[in-house]
Amino acid sequence: MPKIMASKPKVLILGGLGFVGRNLVCYLIEHKLCSKIRAVDKVPPQTAWLNERHKAAFNHDSVEFKSANLIHPASVESAFRDSGGDFDICINCAAETRYGQSEEVYADGVFKLSINCAKQARESNVKRYIEISTAQVYSCDKGISNEDSKKSPWTHIAKYKLMVEQEIAKLDGLNFIVVRPAIIYGKADRQGLMPRLIIGAVYKQMEEKMKLLWTKDLKMSTVHVIDVCRALWHLTSHGSSGDVFNLADKSDTSQGSITDIVCEIFGIEHDYFGTVLSNMARLNMAGTVDDSNEKHLEPWSAACEKDGIHSTPLSPYLDQELLYDNHLFVNGSKIEESGFSYNYPELTPELLKEVLDDYVETGLFPPSLVHAR
Repeated sequence: MPKIMASKPKVLILGGLGFVGRNLVCYLIEHKLCSKIRAVDKVPPQTAWLNERHKAAFNHDSVEFKSANLIHPASVESAFRDSGGDFDICINCAAETRYGQSEEVYADGVFKLSINCAKQARESNVKRYIEISTAQVYSCDKGISNEDSKKSPWTHIAKYKLMVEQEIAKLDGLNFIVVRPAIIYGKADRQGLMPRLIIGAVYKQMEEKMKLLWTKDLKMSTVHVIDVCRALWHLTSHGSSGDVFNLADKSDTSQGSITDIVCEIFGIEHDYFGTVLSNMARLNMAGTVDDSNEKHLEPWSAACEKDGIHSTPLSPYLDQELLYDNHLFVNGSKIEESGFSYNYPELTPELLKEVLDDYVETGLFPPSLVHAR
């Protein structure tokens, strides 16, 4: 891909206001990597809960925001159209990311959306198209997953993401790369590790020991959002069309290591129900999850009200899909063979505190839950 890197490229970021999208816009602006960035999303920046750093990036002269619902082909065509000529690079961060939705929602919000965008990228002469998939496409057993490991998607999102990967591969003339990130965390995270942090804060408030399903050994590979952004940019000029790359740090992260960090941050104790009791709970998983979420939501709402937070996108809610004993154990080393290295190889308490502090600063997380000791 040397031609598009000879001068600063024009970049189209679909889903530009999402977790990865906003961090990617910010990363590209702060490192002065593009001549123009168009961020496309159905949510406008004014209502997207941006922190100050992300707001500054979206207010930069070289960033243009365009509102579009990418489920509709006409909106997709408009998103790609630019009076200054074709975009050099398109990175698709757009997709339905909420768990627990109907199959129809994912058929439209993951599959239809992504295929619309990939087809339009080909029609618009995009030099490289990058599709963000998920490492949840792999089998959920204990073995570590390489890019060619067995596929057995264990969430609805992953099921439709894998269908997207397979369909994009059939599009002759599209120069594309697929990335499969592990659990992404970092500033603006809402659904990766953030619900576990919120639940930890709730147990601090309730002065109770936190108990978790299964055991500490459940694998939960992680990757920092800035490393995801760096990898996406790296792959605009590395790799061959059709390549697939996992994104996962070196932490060998598990439910145990994540919970240890959460408990260190909030000064709480924890325990596990273990396999036998968890399997019993599994017989009525919907009821178990409902009871758990109800227990957490009430004190969370009370803390928000106490601290004068009347509106926040954050919630301790954990969807049933994520609470089974499904291992996410990902080998993210293949991309390193192309010259990439992870700046955040380990998940640390400091990195998770940064996420909390950022939300406190933006007025979206009750400060009393962070500072109470």
